[in-house]
Amino acid sequence: MHIPSVSLVFAGAFVAAVVVGTALRLWLSGRQIAAVKTNANRVPEAFVNRVPLADHQKAADYTVATVRFGRRSLVVDIVITLALTVGGAIGAIDLLWQRTGWGQPWRGALVILTVVCLTGLIDLPFSIWRTFKLEARFGFNRTTAKLFIMDLAKSALLGLLLGGPIVLGALTLMDHAGRLWWLWAWAGWLALMLLMTWGWPAFIAPLFNKFSPLTDSQLRARIESLLERCGFAARGVFVVDGSRRSSHGNAYFTGMGRHKRIVFFDTLLERLTHPEVEAVLAHELGHFKLKHVRKRLLVGIAGSFAGLALLGWLAAQPAFYSAFGVQTPSSHAALLIFMFVTPAFTFFATPLSSLWSRRHEFEADAFAAQYASAADLANALVKLYRDNATTLTPDGLYSAFYYSHPPATERIARLRRNEVEVNGRSDPLDRPIRV
Repeated sequence: MHIPSVSLVFAGAFVAAVVVGTALRLWLSGRQIAAVKTNANRVPEAFVNRVPLADHQKAADYTVATVRFGRRSLVVDIVITLALTVGGAIGAIDLLWQRTGWGQPWRGALVILTVVCLTGLIDLPFSIWRTFKLEARFGFNRTTAKLFIMDLAKSALLGLLLGGPIVLGALTLMDHAGRLWWLWAWAGWLALMLLMTWGWPAFIAPLFNKFSPLTDSQLRARIESLLERCGFAARGVFVVDGSRRSSHGNAYFTGMGRHKRIVFFDTLLERLTHPEVEAVLAHELGHFKLKHVRKRLLVGIAGSFAGLALLGWLAAQPAFYSAFGVQTPSSHAALLIFMFVTPAFTFFATPLSSLWSRRHEFEADAFAAQYASAADLANALVKLYRDNATTLTPDGLYSAFYYSHPPATERIARLRRNEVEVNGRSDPLDRPIRV
């Protein structure tokens, strides 16, 4: 009687979290759609002379289409999650592989591979639709069918070559390293994370994209001057052929220590002037100089420690398995159940994570205003908002819950204040943007 009652607690808490979380997601997304549609025919005052009404309406249509697509995907994800967990599908797949006679950890790895392949196949039509229908409808997709298939094949092969040994290692630790197996797994995860951070830009990323050294000598000189002013060391400045897949633009850092690389999408460099590129880079440098990256890394490390410790405790509870239809407790079943159940609870921490991220974005903008130009950063952002069809009129609650970056009006207003604080004047924000 004891185990079934505890099983009901586990299952009931999970189902309640799924129901409440799903209702909250759908309610917030409904608010977002309503807010964007209501303001679709009026450009916000701060952007009247900078974003044409046609572009503003395109952003509204794109946002609504994206949110609606997300709602449909959410419903399917919830159905699959419930089927695999309280529906007993993980247990059924486990029983099928038990009959084959495979021993551990191979049988466990095959069970996990089966679930991963099953969910991947279910997700594939959504990925195809998003790429070739949704993104193409608004002129963003540049991915060919051949490139899509090649990316899919490479990702699957990398997942098997890299993920396979990781899964086998984790299962071996769980079965043979005693009650504190999770502590050894955490140490291994840290080592793997550092290795991947170092090796990804040099060995993995080039399998999908071409990285070329920046050849624009004038822009390179501006970047090198900015790096010197900020006291920042980087291994090189590269341009990635993001235009092969999408017209969206971006810039990012990759690598670690003195092996960091600065990467610009070619689509970004096509749209921005040199001063605007410098301002965008100054913002990204701000994240490093203000230790945002380190803080996020430490939070991730702490979160992984807590998560693995929790998994270590749950894996020893028979009720944890019976709650989700698994007859025979096993390491691989614990991993799978934990993987599908945990997001239902961590979802409720999303607004705190978003708030913290938006605070970092404001701080990085202030840093950029000191070492470059707030006005140029504002101009660059407006271009990116417009060209990426980012809505300027999101719902307040939706953006507070989900947005990792401040909404456009808040961010531009703060940049205007940064310009005043640094230079004692504000660059007029009502001038048209030059493309």
